[in-house]
Amino acid sequence: MIQGTFNFDVIKAQIITAVTQYGGKIILAIVALIIGRFLIGKVTALVQTAMDKRKVDRDVQPFLNSLITVLLNVMLLLSIAGIVGIETSSFVAVLGAAGLAVGLALQGSLANFAGGVLILIFRPYRVGDLINAQGFTGIVEGVQIFNTVLVTPDNKTIILPNGPLSTSPVTNISGKGKIRVDMVFAAGSHNGVDKIRASVQRVVDACPTALKDIQHDILVTKLTENAIFFDVRVWTPSEYYWDTFYYVNEGISRQFAQDGIQAPKPAEVSVALKQ
Repeated sequence: MIQGTFNFDVIKAQIITAVTQYGGKIILAIVALIIGRFLIGKVTALVQTAMDKRKVDRDVQPFLNSLITVLLNVMLLLSIAGIVGIETSSFVAVLGAAGLAVGLALQGSLANFAGGVLILIFRPYRVGDLINAQGFTGIVEGVQIFNTVLVTPDNKTIILPNGPLSTSPVTNISGKGKIRVDMVFAAGSHNGVDKIRASVQRVVDACPTALKDIQHDILVTKLTENAIFFDVRVWTPSEYYWDTFYYVNEGISRQFAQDGIQAPKPAEVSVALKQ
């Protein structure tokens, strides 16, 4: 009986000691958890609002929100563990080692992922834009988290990794909504500058995709003994670049024939273009 009473008193003393030692920390940890969860909710809401204002792609918003939420929750749990008195350095070391291992194993994919996030946030190009990148020219069909999909003028699908795209030059041909189509034409010098220019002007004026509210250029760029070279620069909506290019090329060929404008000697053209 005495032994049982003694054991009860020991247990009671241990409970009191534990409550005294850890009770305040546990209460503080619970308060920190409640406040931390509240603040995480506010932060994620602010991030969501910021992404909406910056018009971040809808496909990437849930992922970014989840990533931020997970990181904040990990930080909160580590903080609570520290409040309770649990040594967190070992957890941090394990997480760091695991992160390093995963990073080394997936460094190429992570670079493409990071590039995709940057592209989706800063939008150097959008779906439907005509771009030139990594030696390829095509219309952007899709911007995915790891890759950008292009469709070339001959209807080939090109898949480019986002990592290099985010760190190398990209020419957004259609970014401004209108584009200048540059072409060079040659005719025999005996036809006369005015006659050639008038013939080219008829084609440009008749081009259905050429902008009507902007000045197009028909400029003499080179004179030789037997040839006159013209730079023809026609402004058009970006999506009609190739339509304009092919229309003007074919139209000038037909118009020259109709107006009796003769071409220079082939040898003369070849020599002039090499100079």
